[in-house]
Amino acid sequence: MEQTLKLKNSEKKDYHYEEAIKTLRTNIQFCGSSLKVIMFTSSLPDEGKSEITFALASSFGSIGKKVLLVDGDIRKSVLVKRYEIKGNPNGLSQYLSGQKPLDKVLYHTDTENLDMILAGPYSPDPAELLEDTLFKDMLEKSRNNYDYIIIDTPPMGSVIDGAIIASHCDGAVIVVESGTISYRLVQKVKSQLEKSGCRILGTVLNRVKAGYEKGYYKKYYGKTYGKYYGGGGGNGLGCEED
Repeated sequence: MEQTLKLKNSEKKDYHYEEAIKTLRTNIQFCGSSLKVIMFTSSLPDEGKSEITFALASSFGSIGKKVLLVDGDIRKSVLVKRYEIKGNPNGLSQYLSGQKPLDKVLYHTDTENLDMILAGPYSPDPAELLEDTLFKDMLEKSRNNYDYIIIDTPPMGSVIDGAIIASHCDGAVIVVESGTISYRLVQKVKSQLEKSGCRILGTVLNRVKAGYEKGYYKKYYGKTYGKYYGGGGGNGLGCEED
C-alpha cells in the first residue's frame, strides 16, 4: 500500500450535522449485516453527495469499522480538491486501465480506520473502464479486508457510470438536494438503479431550507439539521420493503 494521505477540511462539522450523519449510519446498519458495498449517487452534480459520502465513511471509521472509500467519479472527481490532497496520487482510472496494480492505488488516510482509492486522472471512456472485470475483482478482494466499501459515484441524471457500478453493489443511496431536483428526474435515477438489480436503500434529502421542518422536529433540530440531512420529521433513509 502507498503512503498515508493527509486530508484537510475533514474536521467534524457542527453537532446537528454529526447527529444527522450518525442517524444515516445507524439506518444503514439496520438494513442488514449482508450490506457491505454501498454506492451513493445523485441526479445532478453539486447536490452534496460527495461530502455526505465522506462524512459517512468517516463516521463508520470512528466506531471501529474498517472502511474503504472509493472515488468512482472518473469524469469529474471533487475529492482531491476538496480535501486538498497533495502530491500526485494514483487512482482508479490507472488501475482499471492496467497502468497500476491495486496496491499502488490504495492509500491509508489520517482519518481513523479509513482507506481510500481516488479517481485518478480523467479517462475519455469511464464507462468502458468500469465494465472491465478488474473493477469487479477489486471489490471482491476488498470485501475480505473491510467492513464497508463506500463508493462515491457520478450523478446518474446524464451518464451511465453509476448504473454500471450499481450492478456490483449491495445497496444504493440517492442524495437529493431539496427544492432543486424534479420528481421525474429522481424517478429516472431510481429506474436505472432498479434495472441494475441494486437494492435501493433510500434517499438523503439534503440542504433543506429553514422553515421546512414543523413542530417538534423544527423546535429541536431547526435550521442547521435540516440544511444537511433529512427533513419533514423522517429519518431520510429507510430500507425498502418488498
